[in-house]
Amino acid sequence: MRKLSIFVGTTIGGYVGWALPDYFGWGFGWCFVISGVGSIVGVWAGWKFALKLEE
Repeated sequence: MRKLSIFVGTTIGGYVGWALPDYFGWGFGWCFVISGVGSIVGVWAGWKFALKLEE
C-alpha cells in the first residue's frame, strides 16, 4: 500500500506542478522545475498518507 500511495502522490504532485505554471504561461523550463518539486511533495504526501492508513 505504501508504494501505491507514493506512486499516486507523485503522479498527482507532478501533474499539478506542471499544470499550475502552464496555466500562467511561464514556459517549459518553469513547468519542468515546478513539476519536479510537485513530485517530491507528492512522494512525501503519499508516504504520510500510507503511514496513516497503516495505523
